[in-house]
Amino acid sequence: MSRTLSKRRDRSPAEFLPLSTADFHIMLAIADGERHGYAIMQDVRQTTGGTIRLGPGTLYRCIQALLSENLIEESPRRPADDEDQRRRYYRLSSLGRRVIGAEARRLAEAVDLAKVKRVLRRVPA
Repeated sequence: MSRTLSKRRDRSPAEFLPLSTADFHIMLAIADGERHGYAIMQDVRQTTGGTIRLGPGTLYRCIQALLSENLIEESPRRPADDEDQRRRYYRLSSLGRRVIGAEARRLAEAVDLAKVKRVLRRVPA
C-alpha cells in the first residue's frame, strides 16, 4: 500500500468538512445502497424536490474527487446483459460513512443554533 493512500485512510472525518452541497447529496444518495451515476442524479433531484440538479459534468467530477479521497468506492457489481455495459456502481467507503455522519451532525448543530437564534421563524414573503 502506498504511503499516500495509507495517510488518507487515517484522516479524521473532520478534515473533510465542510462537504460541498454536491458531494453531500451524492454521498447521501448512496448512503442506503449502491447506485450508478444516473440513479444518483435522479435521487438527488427527487430528495431535494428538484432544488438541486446535478448535471453529468458536475456529477462525474465530484465522483472522481470522492473516489480519490477514498470517501466512495466503485462497487464490483456490473450491469446486467441488457444494461449499458459502461455503467459503474458506487457505494460509500467506511471513511465516507464516517464523513457523511460527521457532516450531518455538523449541519444538525447549525440548524439547532438557527432555531435558538430564531432565524427559522416564518418571514413575510
